[in-house]
Amino acid sequence: MLEFRDIVTPVDCLINEETPLHSALEIFKEKKWNLLPVADAESKLRGVFTRSGLYQMLLDGNPLDAPIRPYIKREARSIRIDTPYSEIEQIVKTSEVGTGVVLDKQYKVIGLLTKTDMVVALLKSATTLKDQLETILKHSQIGVLMTDGRNRVVFANDAFAKISGRNVGSILDRELEEVIPGVWKDEKEPHHYKKFKSILHVSSYETVTHEEGKILLFQDLSGIEKMAEELETVKKLKLTIETTLENAYDGILMTNEKNFITMVSPPLLELFGLKKSEVLNKAVDQVLPQLLLGNVFKTETAEVSDFNETNGIRYLVHRIPIKKDGLVIGAIGKVMFRQLNEVSELFKRMQKAENKASLFHQQHLESESARFTWDHIFSEDPYMDKLKKSAAKAAKGRSTVLITGESGTGKELFAHAIHNSSTRRDGKFVVVNCAAIPEDLLESEFFGYEEGAFTGAKQRGKIGKFDLANGGTLFLDEIGDMSLSLQAKLLRVLQEREFYRVGGNIRIKVDVRIIAATNRNLENMVKQGEFREDLYYRLNVISLNIPPLRERMHDVQHLIASLMKELNFMLGTSITGISEQAKEALLRYGWPGNVRELRNVLERSMTFAEHGKIQAEDLPDYLKSQLSSHMSGKTSLARDAELGAIKKALSHTNGNKARAANLLGISRSGLYEKIKKYELGV
Repeated sequence: MLEFRDIVTPVDCLINEETPLHSALEIFKEKKWNLLPVADAESKLRGVFTRSGLYQMLLDGNPLDAPIRPYIKREARSIRIDTPYSEIEQIVKTSEVGTGVVLDKQYKVIGLLTKTDMVVALLKSATTLKDQLETILKHSQIGVLMTDGRNRVVFANDAFAKISGRNVGSILDRELEEVIPGVWKDEKEPHHYKKFKSILHVSSYETVTHEEGKILLFQDLSGIEKMAEELETVKKLKLTIETTLENAYDGILMTNEKNFITMVSPPLLELFGLKKSEVLNKAVDQVLPQLLLGNVFKTETAEVSDFNETNGIRYLVHRIPIKKDGLVIGAIGKVMFRQLNEVSELFKRMQKAENKASLFHQQHLESESARFTWDHIFSEDPYMDKLKKSAAKAAKGRSTVLITGESGTGKELFAHAIHNSSTRRDGKFVVVNCAAIPEDLLESEFFGYEEGAFTGAKQRGKIGKFDLANGGTLFLDEIGDMSLSLQAKLLRVLQEREFYRVGGNIRIKVDVRIIAATNRNLENMVKQGEFREDLYYRLNVISLNIPPLRERMHDVQHLIASLMKELNFMLGTSITGISEQAKEALLRYGWPGNVRELRNVLERSMTFAEHGKIQAEDLPDYLKSQLSSHMSGKTSLARDAELGAIKKALSHTNGNKARAANLLGISRSGLYEKIKKYELGV
């Protein structure tokens, strides 16, 4: 773009009012200017001394040393250097003065502007613009044709020659109608010129002779039609791929050359619990780093991962590079997780066949070790959280622990966790189910026997559970089913920490910690003479009572999610969720069998589920009936559960409402409102 300062003639010498005639004459001779700007000491314009003023001064007979002051023209035309170029053009066109004085922003004289300067600058600009325009038209894909005022072709570019099938030489200086027959049908709007398969744009311009010439632009449609066909093919291919992804059995995703996700299938989103909006156009290494899809950009080869796991579901990742001209331009990740249980089962059978002896040995070790920790006890209930903390504290000591609670509440889990967080964790954890062993064999199971102690005894005798648990923990499950005679012997072992084997006379000392559990009310059994009072108090040093599931119903949803992960891994299933209707039935049920019953129901439902999620029809019949019950039943159940939880918290804290509110996870004012609501009167 031409700027004003580019066409200004700089003034490197200024005259003032006292400048003598001979000095001005010398400057006119050297610079060949039509006028000289007259300035003061600060270079501010005071007027101009023109050639005509010079001539008049000479004609009047002034000596050469006379000052020029009387002949200075005070009304001088000046222009600031920051004047827009468009205004300069207008000034030059309308001004009768041939030369103007140019001032800077401080109004100091810096140069001259003549009409000659302007014309020369415009000529250079026009020449440059012409060269640029010809270059653009020569390489343009749009055909261009120009005519003069007599409709004869004066310009045609190579693109038009290609569109029309003629060379430029045969087009120039021809009548327009001869070159393009019927072109004037409609020149107001762009239209389809069928002969050349182009869109034609016609416009007018004024020639140098002030006639009307034409400019015709032809946009070739053959390339556009080809692009449209290719675009339609791409659209169909994209639709095919998207349909394939939507109905794919396994999880599939595709990335571009930047490893950003461009397509993803619903099963993959369901497997990882993601939404489409959270994944599309995001870097795969950020949203799904576990797939390691970026590997193929380094290796440039397809590969299959080892078994991975999410939410208890095992899966494999098949990573496939997409190549073009030998370069990786994207990747495909195929996540296979359906029916992997069959593959897993086959693998397990091969492992068993190859490592049978090792497996049996491992099973034997596991039977005498604690398998669970506090992380295996799933709960969000404040009371359960406090119970776990109390049990963890109790685990650090040596005292006997008595765990009470209904069947299926998780008493054995607590026993395992207590052992694993105790100082005896490296010792054995031996389990004895007092209800499962016949009474006549229970004593020998506990204490072992010597050779020949009774008919059928092994020749070398047998060590008992107390021997096995020496230095570790002995867990007595269902202690309430133990006979009175055996209770007496157990009491002696607890007190003296020694015993005799059946048929033996050697005193055997042991260091065993006892954890007992029962679903029966031992206090009532003591009153009825069914359980020894001294043994009860010996066992009941630290007592942990696990509440039933119906008293912590908000734990059900948390347990569902946690157990499903565990069962997916155990069963080899790929269940990613549970329908709202099925969940409602589970949340509405009272769970008399507690967590064990919930786990069994989920195991059954996940085995029968066929749609990736547990549906209502996958539940047992007695749970399906919950769906047809009235809402009043649900309200009553929730009310009873809430009331029971409040009573239990108040009882546990001896009526301290602040601590009870903390256990329940609500504010103290909220607890007061519920006490008032249920008319508890505490």
